[in-house]
Amino acid sequence: MDLSKCLRPSADGSEMDIIVTPNSTSPGVQGVDPWRHRLVVKVRAPPEGGRANEEVEELLSSVLGAKVTVSRGHTQRMKVVRIQASEDAVKKSLSGGP
Repeated sequence: MDLSKCLRPSADGSEMDIIVTPNSTSPGVQGVDPWRHRLVVKVRAPPEGGRANEEVEELLSSVLGAKVTVSRGHTQRMKVVRIQASEDAVKKSLSGGP
């Protein structure tokens, strides 16, 4: 999966552009959207009261093994998340590496 257009360094780790699909029956990370250049994240929670954002943070934290917070786009499907891990660590985690 090519993360070069959606992942970048930040002051305390990395930032990533994502697009969220709430109310999904199959939650998880679905790869990179080739047109939007964003990581596709599907969650079961509805987009009400910040529940989908909380599930995004929990899901990505679990997958990446690092703290993840939504930093922009709290009320939109297209978001930016802040990850407390280096770009290399994020790439390894998403590619299934050790």
